[in-house]
Amino acid sequence: MWCTIRRMPNAVPAAAVAKLPPARMIDPRGHRFGAAVSGLLLLGSFLLNAPIGVALALASLGVSASFGLRWSVYGMAWRRIAGALSLPKTEPEHEYPPRFAMTLGSVGLTLSLVALALGASTVGWLLALAVASLQGVLATTGYCLGCRLYFLRWWVPGLVTRIWTRGRVTSLAGASGAIRYR
Repeated sequence: MWCTIRRMPNAVPAAAVAKLPPARMIDPRGHRFGAAVSGLLLLGSFLLNAPIGVALALASLGVSASFGLRWSVYGMAWRRIAGALSLPKTEPEHEYPPRFAMTLGSVGLTLSLVALALGASTVGWLLALAVASLQGVLATTGYCLGCRLYFLRWWVPGLVTRIWTRGRVTSLAGASGAIRYR
């Protein structure tokens, strides 16, 4: 056969899962589905010069980032689609790296809306398109840059995790040594 079907890469490196604090596990296909929807929404908003689409994408990403992927509008839609199509179960992935990616996307879209409101439309649309392009990469390849950034040794992921866990987790580095990506 001239083509082979490969399993999409997991956004969370296998060696990193054991080093994460306990959290909900998610269907990675739902994360990718949501990325496709929000990426298309942002692209359509740009083409129509409609900042309301940026606000809608921000609301969706912001709710997911703040309250967890259980509350993701796209995730809710995905669960219904997967159920209606009787899709088989898939290996779940940890919620925090995708949630962190959504936090970063929310920051980018907030800055985009501020720039658009201040009349800096070029900057605003560039920020929105940057988020849309990263969403497109996730949707098509399964590679999540924001998820990967969660594992770098810097203070932002730890701070965000402490907020999500209400201080129960003080460090992401139950890890001695760097997390390796395949």
